[in-house]
Amino acid sequence: MYKIRKGDDVVIRTGKDSGKRGTVLRVLPEVDKLVVENVNVVKKHTKPNPQAGISGGIVEKEMPIHVSNVMLYNPQSKKGDRVGFKILEDGRKVRVFKSTDEVVDA
Repeated sequence: MYKIRKGDDVVIRTGKDSGKRGTVLRVLPEVDKLVVENVNVVKKHTKPNPQAGISGGIVEKEMPIHVSNVMLYNPQSKKGDRVGFKILEDGRKVRVFKSTDEVVDA
């Protein structure tokens, strides 16, 4: 079980996009990276390939960012917050915010 999952709102802590908020689009667990919406956007120069129907040009795309550079967004405090795990009475393992001990997963 990972602390940050697809669909979570996160706050960027470091880098050129520091302070921005976005939604996690993909999680790459083998390299501990995330792709966040509208964060770490780069311009990629693509060559045209008429056989595959790809037109050439400059394409903007989101690149992965390391999971240590993001924090889960806490709507109560309106800031990024650390995440821990807790096992409930019924045996479920859930994510909780460290500052408020509030359950993240509904």
